This record gives sequence, C-alpha cells and structure tokens, in this order.
Amino acid sequence: MEDKFKRIDLCVDMYGCPNRCRHCWVGHPQNGHMTVNDLTEIAAQFRPYAREFEVFDWYREPDFKDNYKELWELRKQLSDKITPHFELISVWRIVRDSEYVKWLVSLGLSKAQLTLFGGETTTDDYTGRKGAYREILQAIDILIENKIFPRIQVFVNKDNIGELPLVEKLILEEHLPERCAAFGGEFTCFVHQGSCDRENAKLYGVRVTQDDLQKIPPLLSDYTRKHFHAMNLNEVFGQTERELYQKLITDASTGSYVVDSPVLYVDHAYNVYPNISAPVPYWCLGNLKESSAEEILQNYLSGKSVAQTVRREIPLCEIVKQCGDPSSLRLFGEQDYIDYLVNKYCERKTSGVL
Repeated sequence: MEDKFKRIDLCVDMYGCPNRCRHCWVGHPQNGHMTVNDLTEIAAQFRPYAREFEVFDWYREPDFKDNYKELWELRKQLSDKITPHFELISVWRIVRDSEYVKWLVSLGLSKAQLTLFGGETTTDDYTGRKGAYREILQAIDILIENKIFPRIQVFVNKDNIGELPLVEKLILEEHLPERCAAFGGEFTCFVHQGSCDRENAKLYGVRVTQDDLQKIPPLLSDYTRKHFHAMNLNEVFGQTERELYQKLITDASTGSYVVDSPVLYVDHAYNVYPNISAPVPYWCLGNLKESSAEEILQNYLSGKSVAQTVRREIPLCEIVKQCGDPSSLRLFGEQDYIDYLVNKYCERKTSGVL
C-alpha cells in the first residue's frame, strides 16, 4: 500500500463475553482464548499501515479476563496513544473483583453505563444470564460508593416497554439522582430501541411503533430527551418504516463504506470485519491465517466484502424494494433502517434467494 491510513482502531475479541444478550448487534459467537502474544502479533501486522494506531483487547465485554490490568499496559505499548477507559465496564467483573472498581477510579473513570430491560426476570432473560439484574443493582451501589455515577440505558421492544415503570420505580426508590448529587455527580438514564442487526434483527417483529412511545413514563422520557438533546421522543426513535420506505424507494444512490480512519474487528478465529454492522460472513474482509494485513486492508479499500459490494453496486431503491415493508409502522432511525435492509439483502443474496 502506498498511502497509510490516517488512523486505524483495531479491536480484537480475545475472550468474548459472559452474556448472551438478545439485543446484541455483534451476535453470540463463542468465547475465544487468545493470548497476549496473539494480540501483540495481530497489532504488529496492522500498525505499519496507519499514521496513528490503537489496539483494543475486546469488542464485546471489556475487562472480562483476570489479566485486564496487564492487557491495559500492553495496549499502551502496542498503540501510539490509548483512549481513556470507555464508560462501558464489566458488570460481571465489578461484582466479583474488589480491585476492579479501584482500578477504574485510578484511571479517572467518572461514569459507567449499565443496561436494563425492565424488571428482574425480563432483564435476566434479555441478558441471557440468570442473576444479571441483581448484579446490575449491586454494581450501581459499588459505583456510587466509589463516586462513579451510573448511567442506565434501557433497550425497549413491544414485549418489555410495559416494564419501564419498574425502572422508574428503581430510580426513585434507590434515590439514584440524590445519591449521585451527593458527590457532585449527575445520574442519567435513557431509553431507546437500538439498531436492527444480528441479534436485534431477530426482534424485528416486536420492534416499537408510535403508539408504544406513550408507555414511556414522563421521568424516563425527560431523561431520554435530555440525553439525546432531543425536543421529543420521535427524534430519538425515528420514523416509521412506511415513511422511510416511501422516502428511499426513489433513491437510486449507491454508497461506499470506506473511510480514512477505519475501526476493524478481529474475532477469535482471526476473521477481520469493518466496524459498520454485525461481524458476519458477508462483511468479512479476510482471515489473518490466510491473508496478510495488507491484503485485508486492500480488500477494505476495494470494497470486496459482499456487503460493501452490494452497497456500492446496487441502488438503494432496489434494496428497499426487495427487503423493505411499505406497510410497517416499526420505528427506525434512517441509517439504522438502511443498515438493516443492506444486511437483509446480503442474507438473501448469500442464501441464493436473490
């Protein structure tokens, strides 16, 4: 390659995740058992092709493995400069490892995001792990005790939006705003439906519609609008599929996903994907056991994955015609809807339907 990328962020799914969330856009691949040598070698292959490079040891559950401190220090060595710790933390670890929260504090973490889906049974079911809800409550207490304020996100569909009053009750009964304010922090919360790829695409049938938004309690509505800087909930939840279908059915444009600062995912089997949608075969750029990093990056630039080829060669209106539903009242953000349709088109194409 003659020119280097401005920046490459390389995320390696070294160990996977303890959860199997029903809404997870990266899916449920098996957990890996990669080593620090694996991470070092993978990073070394990509680093020469970026003017600025950063490697991550996860893209599902951060800090999942016992050697999370060692991995943080290794990332410093392998990267030009590492990003401060994200607000995503391991709930699984924070309730099992008393040193973890102290380490987060030492890194300067001031807020952490936790995910609920309603009450205990529903949250456990959506998280795919019994006991998850109680661990989240325990994590909230641990965070506040250490002056890290929690931010709760709630994913909603038709089958759980009716449980939002339970989330509101939790916030009020646990006095979360007051407890955060006591150390100068601010409790925040938001509700949304998420994207519609991989596991979440399986929930298409129960995706929220306009009439569901009135079920969001005023307190959670206020928190949500504040979080998204939105005037109303429609700015958060988007338009109906019917409206988007009518808008896009005349759009004959094609598109490219190539950028000068790509984020790349490497799974436990060394398959490489662009961080555009779910890491599935039709997005795959190649496998590091079979191809060099240079070849994989050239595949990215040339748009050789099935999904990139579809978006580059097939007019959007044709994708909408083949895969959209002109009568659906399900709510989507426009880009989420386009991504959903591209994935659906690729699934049909690779299965021989198209």
